[in-house]
Amino acid sequence: MISTPIWFLLVGGLLLFMGLTSSRLKLFPVTSAIIYLAVGLLVGPTVLNVFHFNPLKQSALLEVLTEVAVLISLFSAGVKMPAPVTFKRWRTPVLLATVSMTLSVAMVAAFAYYVFDLPLGACILLGAIVAPTDPVLATDVQIRHPGDHDQLRFTLTCEAGMNDGSAFPFVMLGMGLLGLHTVGENGVHWVLHDVLWATLAGIAVGVISGVLLARLIWKIRGPKQNRELMDDFLGLGLIGVVYGISVLIDAWGFLAVFFAAVALHQTELKLARIAKQVPAAPLFPEPVRPLTEAGLAAVHQTPAGAAPAIVSEGSLIFKEHLERLSEVLLILLVGGMLFINSWSWAAVGFAIFLFVVVRPVSVLLGMLGSGAPWRMRALIGWFGVRGIGSLYYLMYVIQHGLPEPLALQLIQLTLVVITLSIVLHGVSVKPLMNVFWRRKS
Repeated sequence: MISTPIWFLLVGGLLLFMGLTSSRLKLFPVTSAIIYLAVGLLVGPTVLNVFHFNPLKQSALLEVLTEVAVLISLFSAGVKMPAPVTFKRWRTPVLLATVSMTLSVAMVAAFAYYVFDLPLGACILLGAIVAPTDPVLATDVQIRHPGDHDQLRFTLTCEAGMNDGSAFPFVMLGMGLLGLHTVGENGVHWVLHDVLWATLAGIAVGVISGVLLARLIWKIRGPKQNRELMDDFLGLGLIGVVYGISVLIDAWGFLAVFFAAVALHQTELKLARIAKQVPAAPLFPEPVRPLTEAGLAAVHQTPAGAAPAIVSEGSLIFKEHLERLSEVLLILLVGGMLFINSWSWAAVGFAIFLFVVVRPVSVLLGMLGSGAPWRMRALIGWFGVRGIGSLYYLMYVIQHGLPEPLALQLIQLTLVVITLSIVLHGVSVKPLMNVFWRRKS
């Protein structure tokens, strides 16, 4: 086990390396997550074996860490949603988060049932764990800032924001079939409570909270909108309040936080347009290249006589910094969980099946009739990044009594999926996105 001073040296040295070489690393087809994973594998049981993190024994700690990381990432994703919210723009992400999610869970469950000979409940659990795309590790294919209107990035970001919540009913169904949750006779309780109530209540809590906070901020700032507020505290406070309310009323908190961020940002933009008579952004303008943090800060600066700074956007850089720090810690831990014998042919084959069959097929079926170009559908079908969200669901079911033999099997399969997703999607994201941009231009 690594001592505390060595941990400081390891993490501190890694952060210094990333800070000093970030501009150079952009020239290579690697992501920051690949570097963190490589370091974790190096110090973990795979190579040097000086550090091992046991996810079964430390599931409570890991559940909290992943939960916080996902919440921050969902809020950041919601804030970046371009305005206005329209059916035409949101139709495809909603279908991906519902229809494609259901198909993914079903295909994974069938594969696990016939290949791994798992109980049906465990098969559905596995599908629910690995089906959601990740809002934490997929930053390279997601919207970078609120001014980015690229439709491919928007679709992937919006899908990741919603399907971390839409997977929860399937988690509950799997747990119910294993006797760990109540589904009711013929699944009536599951449909009414876990699907309808928890989903609709989560969306409602998020939207109402976001709208109310935006209007409260507008009132406090006064007619001239010149009163300064602590944007970071407001963003974190909204996450905490919305998630707490959702858990208390048995609603899906991940959905609530995402839609709270969307509602906060959209309402602030609406109020700003009304006050300054600023026209809304066009529905599908040309794609915007990612901005640097300096460029993003410049966009948000408020010159004299212009619209006031928007709280949801003002807190975005701080949230993204928290997101990056959580990514460093959690990916290092993933590397510290893997052993050499974790890499069985069955686990690797399952991951490949998920990436090249389940994700593309579910996306193509979910996007039928969308009118999107086929190259966009192909990229969305490939960039189904799995990561911290899957790790959270795994720890959640372990904490709710998943039997140890099943837990160990699901841990192995999930870790291999996450690791291969980091590597395969990480090395392909920059080349494929560059080709997509050039062809679109």
